[in-house]
Amino acid sequence: MTQVQTTAEKNGFEGLGIAPRLLQILQQNRFTTPTPIQHQSIAPAIEGKDIIGIAQTGTGKTLAFGIPLIQRVAQQNGRGLVVLPTRELAQQVNEMLQRIGRPLGLRTAVLIGGESMRRQIEQVKRNPHIIIATPGRLIDHLEEKTVAIGNVKILVLDEADRMFDMGFAPQINKIFEHMAGPGARQTLLFSATMPDAIVSIATRHMTLPVRIEVAPAGTTIEAIEQEIYIVKKESKLPLLETILREHTGSVLVFSRTKHGASKIAKHLHMQGERATDIHSNKSMGQRREALEGFKIGKYRVLVATDIAARGINVANIQLVINFDIPENSEDYVHRIGRTGRAGKEGKAISLATPDQQSDIRAIERLIRKTLSVKRHESVSEELLAIQKLIRKRPSPRGGGYRQSAPSAGGWGTKRAFSPRGNSPRSFARTNRAPRTH
Repeated sequence: MTQVQTTAEKNGFEGLGIAPRLLQILQQNRFTTPTPIQHQSIAPAIEGKDIIGIAQTGTGKTLAFGIPLIQRVAQQNGRGLVVLPTRELAQQVNEMLQRIGRPLGLRTAVLIGGESMRRQIEQVKRNPHIIIATPGRLIDHLEEKTVAIGNVKILVLDEADRMFDMGFAPQINKIFEHMAGPGARQTLLFSATMPDAIVSIATRHMTLPVRIEVAPAGTTIEAIEQEIYIVKKESKLPLLETILREHTGSVLVFSRTKHGASKIAKHLHMQGERATDIHSNKSMGQRREALEGFKIGKYRVLVATDIAARGINVANIQLVINFDIPENSEDYVHRIGRTGRAGKEGKAISLATPDQQSDIRAIERLIRKTLSVKRHESVSEELLAIQKLIRKRPSPRGGGYRQSAPSAGGWGTKRAFSPRGNSPRSFARTNRAPRTH
């Protein structure tokens, strides 16, 4: 595995082997300077190399794989497959690919749970160049033989560590069983962390992958100011109200549970706050309305669970509040990465109970930084000292999410996704530009 580590580089997209027409589209969309992950990933990916990209959320990963994906699919008249953990993330990746690829005639299909089967089968009938899918729904189609992926030339696994956290390992392995071997396809894998499961994929399913790490694994974005309050459980809601009064911008609040998210949002709404919640008990339409309302300012506060928040990509979130400390310290990195994006300043405040000090230490070890910890007035110094003694030995870390893969029935059709025909000339003519040195 070849490894590349880098800091931000301010070179343009011109020297990365991107086709002239794609460069023009990027400029028209005001993408002029690649982020570090884009700068390091695009050129080797266009050359056909397998990539492992280690980068946090909000670092431009979608274009890092999207540009090579669109260009190589056009060059090869082949097909691409993007597999990712959540519905919301699938929709947002599709929006970005369409934004760049639509002028070239790109067609995509989005295969996710919670949407009309009839509409999805209509998408597949249009013979898309790229399918974007969540693991559970893709497996459903593979089993029903409504989709065949044996001839896919480029596979993208986005937020791979999150898919394993959500229990999708069996589905990911099964997807590989339906595909051609490593030498017959290109694989681009992007992840915020590098757990053993990712190393296993690289060993078994990738060919000499280039590892690109734009920041040490487990670190958070430096622009984010981080604070932790030690507070009794019954004092969390009043403290949350105080924090919200002190901050006027948009706020993303994380809860461990669906019930907790609903309770927090309802409480804030009763206090006159423009708040809503998003979690897996909500319908797709409700989740979309909540997210769009948060984006346009209809809601100032969005309360979310970790799973539902995976697709949230909202600019200018000023504050992230961890109402509950996450079960896994890696989730802390994912959560606070929603603020401080694109080099902007951000702030994250976490509310921890006195018996969670070992969880705080685990987070500090992961991010390699000592956090500012404040004692709320609800917690006496004596109680804090007692809890420090009780929690001297770290407790076992939480074991990931127990959510099962999304499930859906077949479409009642046997038409498979295949790489034959229907390639617009404008799309097929996207030839690669010569490399410049």
